[in-house]
Amino acid sequence: MKTYSQKGNEIKREWWLIDAGSMPLGKLAVVIADKLMGKSKVTYTPHIDNGDFVVVVNAKNLVVTGDKMIQKKYYRHSGYPGGIKELRLEEVIEKEPARAIVEAVKGMMPKNKLASERLKRLRVFAGAEHTHVAQNPKEIK
Repeated sequence: MKTYSQKGNEIKREWWLIDAGSMPLGKLAVVIADKLMGKSKVTYTPHIDNGDFVVVVNAKNLVVTGDKMIQKKYYRHSGYPGGIKELRLEEVIEKEPARAIVEAVKGMMPKNKLASERLKRLRVFAGAEHTHVAQNPKEIK
């Protein structure tokens, strides 16, 4: 038997549509990361980026369990002493709903050279409308 290794010219990318209001944030991030990495494909090869495009809609209706809306915090730093800023999840969803999903998916991805290219294929929209109707994305239930 020989181990199959996919070549770069054999990559076939598909488009997937996911509703963010249908499952909790963590489970949503796992499904998205799986599709972006291509792990659900039979042709998965770790050193080849053979993942698909993922379109996420209804990011405003994000579901979390427990008290995560109040307790979960997002940090950023200006680079100056005392320049740390912190936002709760509910504030992030109100101001920039895509950030919560992107950061959750980024945490699920492997930390390597392919991660940034994979994250570029993630498209997050706050409402139910998206601009990728022409690609005919398949809906994930």
